[in-house]
This record gives sequence, C-alpha cells and structure tokens, in this order.
Amino acid sequence: MPYEVDLAVRVEDALDELSAEGRQEVMETIAAALVRPEGWPQPGGWHGALAFGPRSWVWFTAFLGGIQVIDVGWTG
Repeated sequence: MPYEVDLAVRVEDALDELSAEGRQEVMETIAAALVRPEGWPQPGGWHGALAFGPRSWVWFTAFLGGIQVIDVGWTG
C-alpha cells in the first residue's frame, strides 16, 4: 500500500538549508518512518512521534494513509 508524506513549510525550508549529506539523511529518516505505520501515532488529534536516524530526527503526525512531517533536525 502506498503512503503519502506531507511536509510542513518549515520542513521544506529546513531541508533547503541543509547540506546534501544532511538532506539525504533526513529524507532517509522520513522514508523509514513512512514505511513503518506501526510506529505512527493515532491519526488525527495532537499526537506526534519521533523517528531517529544516525544524526537526524523527524517529528511527525499521522493521518489516514500517511504522515505529515512537522519538524526535522540534523546534527552533522
């Protein structure tokens, strides 16, 4: 089943400011979160979840059929 990802505007801006290496890792972290729906918070409401990469993190909420990425970070 294909899932959908929405990126908040601030996430798009943050990705633009990262190095190519940082952007790649954050996108891999988003992809890892997306393919693990068992780790998603309950759709709707204000519940969120964090996913971590080696040097990155992604904060997201869920909706039926996908996730919305609210914030990202990279420590590299």
